[in-house]
Amino acid sequence: MGIALVTMSILSLAAAVVSKGEHTTLTISVIMSIIAGLCTFTTLPKLKDTFIKANLSGRDLLKPSKPLLPETLGLPTAIIYLITLFLFIPFPFINWFEGAHVLGEILSAILAIQSMILLGFADDVLDVRWRYKVWFPAIAGIPLMIFYYTNKGVTYVVMPIQLRPYVGDLVDLGPLYYVYMAMLIIFCTHSINILAGINGIEAGQSLVIGLSVIANDLLYIFNNPDRSSVEAHLFSLYFIIPFVGVTSALLWHNWFPATLFVGDTYCYFAGMTLAVVGILGHFSKTLLLFFIPQIFNFLYSCPQLFRLVECPRHRMPRIDPDTGLLKCSTVRPNDKKPMGTLGNMALKLLRALGLLKVFQYDNDGRIIECNNLTLLNLVLAYLGPMSERNTTVAILIIQTIASLLAFFIRYKLVHLYKYVQESSYSQYTSKNSDTNDVKLSSTSNKYSDGGPTPRSYLDSTVVPTLLEGLKLLATERPSDPLAYLGRFLLSRSNERQQ
Repeated sequence: MGIALVTMSILSLAAAVVSKGEHTTLTISVIMSIIAGLCTFTTLPKLKDTFIKANLSGRDLLKPSKPLLPETLGLPTAIIYLITLFLFIPFPFINWFEGAHVLGEILSAILAIQSMILLGFADDVLDVRWRYKVWFPAIAGIPLMIFYYTNKGVTYVVMPIQLRPYVGDLVDLGPLYYVYMAMLIIFCTHSINILAGINGIEAGQSLVIGLSVIANDLLYIFNNPDRSSVEAHLFSLYFIIPFVGVTSALLWHNWFPATLFVGDTYCYFAGMTLAVVGILGHFSKTLLLFFIPQIFNFLYSCPQLFRLVECPRHRMPRIDPDTGLLKCSTVRPNDKKPMGTLGNMALKLLRALGLLKVFQYDNDGRIIECNNLTLLNLVLAYLGPMSERNTTVAILIIQTIASLLAFFIRYKLVHLYKYVQESSYSQYTSKNSDTNDVKLSSTSNKYSDGGPTPRSYLDSTVVPTLLEGLKLLATERPSDPLAYLGRFLLSRSNERQQ
């Protein structure tokens, strides 16, 4: 790996001098990602014995022989990813990125991912309880939110058409927007971690989502006259392409029959990386559409996660020792203590919706045994028993169908809930507000009687609010931009008068 990384570094410095244009930079990103994937592919087998000797290992309980496998191999995968990003940093700035804020954006994103990797490794080593580690992603995301705040990121959201008569076109969430960012980071990270337990499922679902993000970004890259949109989606690609490269190599080794485990480190790393590109690429709502299976799995798991229904520590499927096939694991919700009213209501609702398979009732019709509330167990309850490999394939097919549905909703049904399109934008820098400096300064000598010059008057009264409106306009790209900007300015004027 060392030789490959040194070679990558030399190529980075050499190509940074001669490369021209953003598409050349994108090509370099793809090449470096392929090298990173190859490094990951060749490095992971060499580290297996080292991790086992360090007691970073676990038994594969879904195999008849229960082999001992190295765990936490997501750590070297994430380290190779970070090294790739470090070596890639010179390219965008030499080619076309402008402004120190862009470097700050990249560094804050890398710092958030790096912090999440560190906390994920701590969880793998220390086995932190859920009540504490649930907040790890929010802590790791602090650099990202601080940068967003100091760079005056937009906190307005566009309301669906159905709500506009009541709340208006725009709602400024203010501090609540940062709560939304933190919750998005927490969800993306832990949703991958709870849809886990069989070979290939963590890396597989992350790979499908990563490829979906790449496809979405590419729709904005070519033949797009909106420069801010191109820059934001290129930013996303520069982070997600290396992620797909290293994840592909990890999945190769984690695929059934796995020779290693990815560990919580990888789940945290994957979730944070996807959250970063969604937030800084300004397509967080589209990203959530790619997480439809994870959203379903979380909502489906809530009765157990919030202890309304008995929740065992491990809810992974179980293996039939006679056939070697996987069956859904079950829970007996009334064994330890009688289930409460809310738990009974939740199970009855799931049973009415066909989302619960009950294996045993008592004489009074109460549920004695049912499947554990995860997507994996639900699939096995109705389609199983299945081999572990086929179970993973079934989940990845669901993930792929969900991504196709996400594209359909995002680009075909968008007119049903809003007129404008969610897009990306780059922050307006001082250069944007200084385009008329020469014209304004040429007239400043007419106002030497002590009154404000046109420039100072506009800077103190109009420019800050106008730039804020232009940022939002660049984000949403409404069909009638002048009317949209006018409504925004009128709303801010009314706020000031109040």
